[in-house]
Amino acid sequence: MISKITIKAPSSTANLGPGFDVFGLALDALYDKVTLTKTKSGITIITSDDVPTKPENNTAGLVVKNMKKKFKIKDGVEIKIKKGIPAGFGMGSSAASAAATAVAFDKLFGLKLDKNSIVEFAGSGEKASAGSIHYDNVAASVLGGFVIVKTNPLDVIRIEPPTNLRMCIAVPKIKVPKKKTKVSRGVIPKKIKLTDSVLNLSNASGIVAGFMSKDPELIGNSIKDVIVEPARQHLIPGFTKVKENALKAGALGVTISGAGPSVIAFAKKSSNLKKIGLAMSKGFATANTKCQIIICKPSIGAIDKKNSS
Repeated sequence: MISKITIKAPSSTANLGPGFDVFGLALDALYDKVTLTKTKSGITIITSDDVPTKPENNTAGLVVKNMKKKFKIKDGVEIKIKKGIPAGFGMGSSAASAAATAVAFDKLFGLKLDKNSIVEFAGSGEKASAGSIHYDNVAASVLGGFVIVKTNPLDVIRIEPPTNLRMCIAVPKIKVPKKKTKVSRGVIPKKIKLTDSVLNLSNASGIVAGFMSKDPELIGNSIKDVIVEPARQHLIPGFTKVKENALKAGALGVTISGAGPSVIAFAKKSSNLKKIGLAMSKGFATANTKCQIIICKPSIGAIDKKNSS
């Protein structure tokens, strides 16, 4: 049996507009790497990044703690985390660390868990950073591609994305609050109009149909959210202009990436992605905000053999 393993997990975008807490898409933009090594006892965390080193306060540490307890594993585990995904920008940073850790732990101890169990353990780690358990980002990071998360009981459906789907992400250079996900979840309305629910459901169905039929235009045209996006957009400087500019430049659909503040535009491989990115930058500039532009495509997941060493 192996004594050490390294797993790489991709960044992700959640919600895709109307699919709040249900949809996730793995992105090849950035990656986190987690190395687990068997030790004699305890859980130790090694990282050069600004993340907590107490297991219960660390996404990866909490995953290991929960898996050790569940499977009554006596061995200790050293967790080495190399962050490639910035925390707090709506790109699934904590989820990638959690996903890589759950996949690594499964392989390190030969548990042979099914995909839903791995996603469930990875999701349990989200409590350390997001304050609550949700599975959209972790499911995408574990499995890759486009995911639909059903809950009670947990069941993740994975769909292979169109090969010509591309995304342009504008990451604003702003200070994000600690526990940002908790803050951005706090502004979401507790009650919604039935007509809004119907509209979001129809658009969410369009997104699924678009992924099933490998149709980027149907995906993009369905990325319309009348519930969560309007409640959160005030947290992102210049959001309205960023979205408007991207659509004018040829984007098929634009929305907040996860809990934000990054904004994601969906397009085709044949689109002028640099033009879309520049238009988004100009949108942020109207609010005196600089941003980083990342052009990417869907990614494989941490569970894929190519991501382990």
